[in-house]
Amino acid sequence: MAAVPRVLNVNVGVLGHIDSGKTALARALSTTGSTAAFDRAPQSRARGITLDLGFSCFRTALPPQLGPGPGELQFTLVDCPGHASLIRTIIGGAQIIDLMMLVIDVTKGMQTQSAECLVIGQIACQKMVVVLNKIDLLPEGKRQSAIEKMTKKMQKTLENTKFCGCPIVAVAAKPGGPEAPESENPLGVSELIEVLKSQAYLPSRDPSGNFLMAVDHCFSIKGQGTVMTGTILSGSVSLGDNVEIPALKVTKKVKSMQMFHTPVTYAMQGDRVGICVTQFDPKLLERGLICTPESLHTIHAAIISLKKIQYFRGALQTKAKFHITVGHETVMGRVMFFSPAPADFSEEIQENVFDFEKDYLYQEEYLSKDSKSSEENKENDQSEVQLPRQQWALLEFEKPVTCPKLCLVIGSKLDTDIHANTCRLAFHGVLLQGMEDKNYVETFLPKLKVYKLKHKEGQVERVMDDYSVIGRSLFKKETNIQIFVGLKIKLSTGEDGIIDGGFGQSGKFKIRIPGINTMKGKNNGRMPFTLAFLHIGWRKLFFMRQEKPESVIFLDDGLKPETKMLLTAASKKKSKAGKGDANKEDESSKNDSAQPVTITLLFKRYVFDTQKKMIQS
Repeated sequence: MAAVPRVLNVNVGVLGHIDSGKTALARALSTTGSTAAFDRAPQSRARGITLDLGFSCFRTALPPQLGPGPGELQFTLVDCPGHASLIRTIIGGAQIIDLMMLVIDVTKGMQTQSAECLVIGQIACQKMVVVLNKIDLLPEGKRQSAIEKMTKKMQKTLENTKFCGCPIVAVAAKPGGPEAPESENPLGVSELIEVLKSQAYLPSRDPSGNFLMAVDHCFSIKGQGTVMTGTILSGSVSLGDNVEIPALKVTKKVKSMQMFHTPVTYAMQGDRVGICVTQFDPKLLERGLICTPESLHTIHAAIISLKKIQYFRGALQTKAKFHITVGHETVMGRVMFFSPAPADFSEEIQENVFDFEKDYLYQEEYLSKDSKSSEENKENDQSEVQLPRQQWALLEFEKPVTCPKLCLVIGSKLDTDIHANTCRLAFHGVLLQGMEDKNYVETFLPKLKVYKLKHKEGQVERVMDDYSVIGRSLFKKETNIQIFVGLKIKLSTGEDGIIDGGFGQSGKFKIRIPGINTMKGKNNGRMPFTLAFLHIGWRKLFFMRQEKPESVIFLDDGLKPETKMLLTAASKKKSKAGKGDANKEDESSKNDSAQPVTITLLFKRYVFDTQKKMIQS
């Protein structure tokens, strides 16, 4: 029995700046157009620009690199709009392509949206071909040299991207422009087809798992039902299957299917297909996802791993709002960035998993070479700024989104002036964990162990005795000092202490300075442990038994002699100044402040801990 010729489908995105000739190129290449090809929508025709994704295809013989045997290679062209305001649609289109054509107007070179399309391609695509279009507009005598010059420019532009060394082909998709007669033959299109064939590869296709399809067009056929056209992102679908439309919360039965006007009974991941189901109002689903019933979830917030897009100018700041494209939806969302604890900055990256058992450090902004914290480190002569190998963000959406786990996430500033020569795409990442509960702040976020490092500084005001001092300027007058009792502090003179309680009503506090020393043999004149225990009445000391029987525990004299001298001298200056006039007192305090003994309090507090506990290591 003869082998059935196979048809391998490769999705090719046609991206570029507005008016670079993308739709004309798709038309010149294609033999079959879908219901949404070549700007058929009335709005597109009226405005003369592509407003939505267009789909068409052409077939060629299977190239040798794709295996022996009979078969055909089908290129499905995804014509993406070029207008800046339609970036959401472009991002949606980029997620369903295997190969990208970046269309450049040869008379203008790289433009703002060409650059954004290149960025999207780097995120979502593996291979690219650059098409220099409109070569018919170049004077014939200078055409070849102009093409060579633009080719070199593009090679330089792509030097530091994943597409370095990609093919660059010169064409005129519609010689003479849109008004030229159809009899005008395109230039360079057959050469482009050969390049596309050489770049084609076997994309990863897996029919197993849940069915998921990105719908980009929806329309009714009288007497038959409603047709949803799109690209299958995962799994497969057959006639008679039930599919869920999560946005409408309905399940429909598949009545019939077509691929580019050809009826089929089965379609799988990567296929472009039209699915006819029982009637519903197509206006309710312009675009979105359909899936195996109950396989998708609607989420209100998410944890993502992410990377900053290098062309985005400015910092990515916590609490800022971005347009978040999650899968095939774009909503507003607020971000909170966090990283591993500093000791784990160089830890191996864990792909597509998030560990809720670990502690994470809250960041005011995404850490990068040009971030504020890196600049501060440079100023402090820390020449090499250490950055974490992986960073995350908590996204909180203004309205819930329906998406699969591990889907692509892109954060943008789409409210930036579209005429500004700047990249609006800020970061990209992978969705690791979605939060379905509307009350996720109470039910889910306490599991997320993100902490802030707190650093407070005050000064020692005076000595009480050898084991205690009075501190000030660490707390405000209204602070409840009781919640800080028992926390460890450090003096700038080296002693460790413990906050013992408030002192008066003005925010002052008492610090106890115990000093423990384990040594062998004689006590060398130090106060014996038992006497120390009786002297300062610190009951817990009694239970600190020495680990080695031959050792003896002694309590050091709390404050160092030099610290006592420094503080006593400062106190005397103040008391002398107090007896003189106010000017002397001011002068004295200025002199005194030259070398105060500072108190440092360090602790961490978990951002989502409802009890606001302070933790010290």
